Amino acid sequence: MFQAPIFTIPGRTFPVEVLYTKEPETDYLDASLITVMQIHLREPPGDILLFLTGQEEIDTACEILYERMKTLGPDVPELIILPVYSALPSEMQTRIFEPAPPGSRKVVIATNIAETSLTIDGIYYVVDPGFVKQKVYNSKTGMDSLVVTPISQAQAKQRAGRAGRTGPGKCYRLYTERAYRDEMLPTPVPEIQRTNLATTVLQLKTMGINDLLHFDFMDAPPVESLIMALEQLHSLSALDDEGLLTRLGRRMAEFPLEPNLSKMLIMSVALQCSDEILTIVSMLSVQNVFYRPKDKQALADQKKAKFNQPEGDHLTLLAVYNSWKNNKFSNAWCYENFVQIRTLKRAQDVRKQLLGIMDRHKLDVVSAERNTVKVQKAICSGFFRNAAKKDPQEGYRTLVDSQVVYIHPSSALFNRQPEWVIYHELVQTTKEYMREVTTIDPKWLVEFAPAFFKFSDPTKLSKFKKNQRLEPLYNKYEEPNAWRISRVRRRRN
Repeated sequence: MFQAPIFTIPGRTFPVEVLYTKEPETDYLDASLITVMQIHLREPPGDILLFLTGQEEIDTACEILYERMKTLGPDVPELIILPVYSALPSEMQTRIFEPAPPGSRKVVIATNIAETSLTIDGIYYVVDPGFVKQKVYNSKTGMDSLVVTPISQAQAKQRAGRAGRTGPGKCYRLYTERAYRDEMLPTPVPEIQRTNLATTVLQLKTMGINDLLHFDFMDAPPVESLIMALEQLHSLSALDDEGLLTRLGRRMAEFPLEPNLSKMLIMSVALQCSDEILTIVSMLSVQNVFYRPKDKQALADQKKAKFNQPEGDHLTLLAVYNSWKNNKFSNAWCYENFVQIRTLKRAQDVRKQLLGIMDRHKLDVVSAERNTVKVQKAICSGFFRNAAKKDPQEGYRTLVDSQVVYIHPSSALFNRQPEWVIYHELVQTTKEYMREVTTIDPKWLVEFAPAFFKFSDPTKLSKFKKNQRLEPLYNKYEEPNAWRISRVRRRRN
C-alpha cells in the first residue's frame, strides 16, 4: 500500500520427514513411549523430544520409560530421561541443554514450553501425540478449566520444526494424516476468546472506549464474557451504574493486576494492612511456590505443613515469604523447604514494582502486625464474589450460583473445613477445586459489598436455618448506551 519493502526472514531449519500413524491411537501416552523406545533402539544417533500435556503425565512417562529401559538390561545404549515443565526447579530444567555423553542418547519429555519458548541443541527426533493442556475460562461458572485439547495445525508445524534445528530430522505424529488435515484447527483459539476479560475491559474503559459491543476486536470475544466482565467490574465498584469508570476503577487500572487483586490492594491501605497484602498479591501473581518431587512427596508435604496458617492459604503464602525474608533471602533455605527459589525471586520483583506504583500514588504501606483479621477483611473486599459456604451434604456451595466446589487437597484448610471461605480461583481438574482459600466472617461480605449481598430476613427462615444467611443481589445489564446498568436487581433461584 505504501510501497514498503517486504522482508522474509526464514528460520534456520533443515528438512524434516513427517510420519503419521495409519490408525488413531487409543492410548497416546503408551504409544509415545513405545515410539521413543523404537527410535532409541533403531535410529541413528540424535536426541529425542517428546511433547506431553502436563507435569503429572510427564512424571509418569519418565517413571515408565526408566522401568522399561531397566528391563532391557545393560547391553542397550543408555537413554538419559529428562523432564521439563514450568514447575520444575531451574537447576533441573537446565540439565536438558547438556549434551548426552558419547554412546548414549537423551530424551527430553516436555510440555508445550519446548514448542516455542526454548530451543534444545541436538534434537533430531520429535514425537508429537497431538495434545496440549489449555486454560479455558467459562464465563457462566466463572471457572478456569485445564482442558486437554488437540493442538492446531500451526502448533503441529511448530513442533515438527524442532527436529530440524541442528540437522535433518524426523517427526513422528501419533495421529493420522486425515486427522491433521480435517480435524485440527488451522491456528489455536486466540487467548482473548478463552479468558476472563475483566482486566481487558477495565483497560478499554480507561482508554475511553465505552461501546464494547461494537468495538473492532481482531478476534471478537463472546458477548457473554464481556457482560460477565462488566458485571464483575460493577460489583467491585470500578464501574458506576451507567457503566462508566469510577475514581476507584481508574486507580485500579494503574496496577498491572487482575481487578480483584488491585481492589484488594487499594482497600488494604484503609484497613491498615497494605504491607501484608502487597506480599500476598505478589505471591498470588506468580506460579506455584511449592515444589513437590515425586520421590520426596511426604517430606515436601511435611515441610509445607510448617507454614500452614489456621486462617488459610493467603496467610500461608505470606508466612513463606516472610520466613524467606527472615532467612536473608537464602537459596539454601529454599532447597531445604522445597520452595522454588525462582518463583520467590519473581514474587520479590513483582512486590518491588507494586511498591513503586503505591509510592507514586501516595498510598501508605502499613503493617497490620499480628492482626490477621485486617488481612482477611482486605482479601474479602476484593474477592467477595468468590465466597462459599460449607454444604451439609458434601464440599462447599458458592454463594453466587450455588455450585458445588471443594477445597484443593494442597490447601492449608483441607483438613479444617471451615464454615465460610473465600477462594482466589476455581480450577476444574478431577473436581471443581477452590485454589488459595481463606476463612471469613460472613458479616464482612455485607460490609464490603452491600450492593451485592444482604442478610436474609430471619422471619422467613425455618428455625434450623436461623444462623447467618446471605443472599446475593444481582445487577441486570442492558445493551445500548455504553452498557447502561439498570437498577433492577434480580435474584437467581
